[in-house]
Amino acid sequence: MKPKVYIDGKEGTTGLQIYDRLTKRADIDLLLIDEDKRKDPQERKKLMDAADIVFLCLPDAAAVEAVELVESPSTRIIDASTAHRVAPGWVYGFPELGPDQKEAIRHAGRVANPGCHATGFISVVYPLAAMGLLPKDACLSAFSLTGYSGGGKKMIAQYEAADKGTELFAPCPYGMGQGHKHLPEMQKICGLTHRPVFTPIVDDYYKGMATTVPFHMSQMQGVSSLEEIRQRLADYYGGQTMVRVADATDTAKLYANAQAGKDTLVLYAAGNDEQFTITALFDNLGKGASGAAVQNMNLMLGFDETTGLNL
Repeated sequence: MKPKVYIDGKEGTTGLQIYDRLTKRADIDLLLIDEDKRKDPQERKKLMDAADIVFLCLPDAAAVEAVELVESPSTRIIDASTAHRVAPGWVYGFPELGPDQKEAIRHAGRVANPGCHATGFISVVYPLAAMGLLPKDACLSAFSLTGYSGGGKKMIAQYEAADKGTELFAPCPYGMGQGHKHLPEMQKICGLTHRPVFTPIVDDYYKGMATTVPFHMSQMQGVSSLEEIRQRLADYYGGQTMVRVADATDTAKLYANAQAGKDTLVLYAAGNDEQFTITALFDNLGKGASGAAVQNMNLMLGFDETTGLNL
């Protein structure tokens, strides 16, 4: 019998992207709610309790309420909201953190899908800290450029309006008060003593993300050259399909939409042996959201993790 999958919140940007990836597959049974009942708690509960996997593509408060609706002990949940990313009892859905993480996701009943900006930051910082190259009390900063699709339907409509204001043609730093909703998971998952100083930036293109973390070599331990760091990262992610480290020759220019349409993430180390940056390039709707959610579902259902994804 094929596993049953239900998307609660299919009408949002993340939900639609998950739906697009799943409708092409013959190895699952995708449960659909009647359009006139999609906000009916009882009908949603009925479908969630019937499903093997439920994706929650909802605002945070609604995601918490949805979890409480589920009574079936066999229903497993992947939450794409911010609500449970640092919550006890939830497994963080970034399989490439290490072999233990992949196994934890395979057996989890509750998986919190990572935030898009957090995915970029964690892909850079977590392995450096895990390998002991970067002290966990390091004071870090990061900036992350995203396409406007990351803001959901309302922002998409603003950027695609025929009469949009001239300000929307320019990059826009936001979250300037250092309270961005991805900061808690960035700090906790990486085990950092201090939250990073973080600047997200939205710009006038649809999708694609470039998250950059700058470093001084004096912050590092046990390494003295950029090539050593690049190679250690390449070894750390060796054997992974969805995350890889670019060759040292690939860093003259980086375009934030270079991975648009793909569900993979590529790390680029650039600079010199004193000052350098590491940038994660990926699709904010792919490895930054829906692609990651489907990857987690694949692991939880025993499929190859890349099934149905754009490599």
